[in-house]
Amino acid sequence: MTKINLNLEDARDLANRCLKHNGCDNANAAAAADRMIEAERDGCASHGLFRLPWYVSGVKSGRVNGQARPRVTQLAPAVIGVDGDGGFAPLGQKIAHDALVGCARAQGIAAVALTNMFHIAAMWPEVEDLANEGLCAMAMTASYPYVAPAGGIKALYGTNPIGFAWPRRDAPPLVFDQASSAMARGEIQIAARDGRPVPITAGIGPKGEATTDPNVVLKGAQLGFGGYKGAALAMMVELLAGPLIGEMLSFEAAKDDAGRGGPPKGGEFILAMDPALFGDPEGFLDHGERLIAEILAQEGTRLPGARRLEQRQKTPQAGITIPQSLYQEITELLA
Repeated sequence: MTKINLNLEDARDLANRCLKHNGCDNANAAAAADRMIEAERDGCASHGLFRLPWYVSGVKSGRVNGQARPRVTQLAPAVIGVDGDGGFAPLGQKIAHDALVGCARAQGIAAVALTNMFHIAAMWPEVEDLANEGLCAMAMTASYPYVAPAGGIKALYGTNPIGFAWPRRDAPPLVFDQASSAMARGEIQIAARDGRPVPITAGIGPKGEATTDPNVVLKGAQLGFGGYKGAALAMMVELLAGPLIGEMLSFEAAKDDAGRGGPPKGGEFILAMDPALFGDPEGFLDHGERLIAEILAQEGTRLPGARRLEQRQKTPQAGITIPQSLYQEITELLA
């Protein structure tokens, strides 16, 4: 496969220009482009420029509002609502950040219900941003129905990722962002594009048959990680990012799309906690470091997100690499 190399600024400019050319204004294009480039910077190709054609398809179809102006509302003392105005999630997240931080510091715990938006970005940036403010944070969102419930063979849940971040005193936050499915959807799509098999645990075919062919999985259903345990977490995310905040479930998002193939419309639930207002305001950071030290004391261990941070240090010098076919697809969207 022929590949090309781009530095981060050129990659960001490419994404930004492509989004603006296809209907986004400066604010919406910049927020979405930044999220994709953060993913590329950290070595997560499945949420980087690979997603740019999907972003564009949503705007060109008219489903996504490329001129969105998200609105913040205080729903309760510790609950903030953000109406995404039909735009992409990154701008809504950016606008929600200061309100959520202020609310969590005042109340000790605060939640954001992001609704009326389209979320196809990596989830660690929003929780990492909160941990950089000294907060502990969790976030989750649903998608389209890709994952079968435990014992079933028909896709019902989204891949339904969960992001978590814990602040540290003298190190970057401890952050993980993982799908409740055995593999992220984008990873399976990239495996299909590149002609690589996927693990037998990734998914099943349309009749429930076992397979390592990513194309068959994409026609069938993905599986939760750890069997019924991952499926249970996917169900939890459906409820917290759907009915709890007044947004759609994954199968409802598919009906809303009606086969047009754009990104899923839905919501995101973010919870932020200020450890300084809980039980150990002076010692929580040091106490957390005791656990981290015990983890790393065992040979062969690493912290979640460690590889992402390592890649983050390398990328500014090395740049990013994308397939020539993807670069061609993006340049055609600029024509």
